Amino acid sequence: MKKNIHPNYQEVVFWDTSSDFKFMSRSTNVPKEKIKWTDGKEYPVIKVEVSSASHPYFTGKKMLVDTAGRVEKFQKKYGKK
Repeated sequence: MKKNIHPNYQEVVFWDTSSDFKFMSRSTNVPKEKIKWTDGKEYPVIKVEVSSASHPYFTGKKMLVDTAGRVEKFQKKYGKK
């Protein structure tokens, strides 16, 4: 196997901003923000909008997740000129 061709695979914290749910996993993405985890160490944090804690399929609840303004975006793209 060739050396120094693979990205750094490190532990990161994923933070679901819509439900304030955090979990630790590993990723090759290296964000600049850091957060203090329950073990007292600091880890890079990746903010996500949807996770298993907030997705309707996993929660069984209907939630409206419209952070991008989909209707306005559609009307701007396809609306009358």
